[in-house]
Amino acid sequence: MRWGVSPIGWANDDLPALGAGTTLDTILSDARDIGFAGVELGHLFPRDPAILTPIMAAYGLATIGGWHGMRLLAHDADAEIAAMTPHLDLLSGVGAGIVVVAETSNAVHVDPSHPLASPPRLAEADWPDFGRRLDQVAAHVAARGMRLAYHHHLGTVVETAADLDRLLANTGPAVGLTIDTGHARYGGIDPVAVVRARPERIVHVHAKDVRADRHAAILQGGGTFLDGVGAGIFTTPGDGDYDFAPLVAALQMIDYSGWIVIEAEQDPALANPRTYAASGLAAIQELAQR
Repeated sequence: MRWGVSPIGWANDDLPALGAGTTLDTILSDARDIGFAGVELGHLFPRDPAILTPIMAAYGLATIGGWHGMRLLAHDADAEIAAMTPHLDLLSGVGAGIVVVAETSNAVHVDPSHPLASPPRLAEADWPDFGRRLDQVAAHVAARGMRLAYHHHLGTVVETAADLDRLLANTGPAVGLTIDTGHARYGGIDPVAVVRARPERIVHVHAKDVRADRHAAILQGGGTFLDGVGAGIFTTPGDGDYDFAPLVAALQMIDYSGWIVIEAEQDPALANPRTYAASGLAAIQELAQR
């Protein structure tokens, strides 16, 4: 396993006010000093490989990959491939192997007016076409030497266990998965069961803890995903309600050798990102060494 971190705890992509004023140097210095081997992309990172490569090298860090929001329900695979080409060029140019994607054309997780309790749903008849388009995109990503890792996510059409089952049933092996423990817990997905049943699909892991009582309060109060982020529904491993031990054991059983990325959308003014990232890494590594 390789240990990485997401910059979202330092500077939030969806809520730029969280971490406003944070510098890229702060993120990368902290990541290096904590002992991470790599960092995912965020909005503070240069989008030119010629600029980003020497920056990352100076800190001794790998660029793991980065998020791309797809619109496959709004246009065809060719249009999606064209739209994501600059992102793929960046990832390829810095030697990143993982392309984390999710369908966001009708997502509500960044809509400040849409309750988290009312996510979009994909009609049964629409899954085969969505799967075919996703297969085409995944094949293109593979042809460029990278692996597509679909991210199940709150507020999107792949949120629940049933959604994930349909995604897997309607796509081929080129469509890998990002397992996100936080989104899985709230979406009713059992990451351990997914790892055991579909080991060939496990490409990437986001290790994120949860505070279930705060999530329940957001749902009951009609709050949005962004309200939940501000309320602290997520935290880093070891600080919440999720038991990571079974997942770490399951990943070891399948000889998982990819990245485990410590991630938690939190307000850095309330949850010091360096402190939380360090404790999250220590918690997961302790389990991996048992």
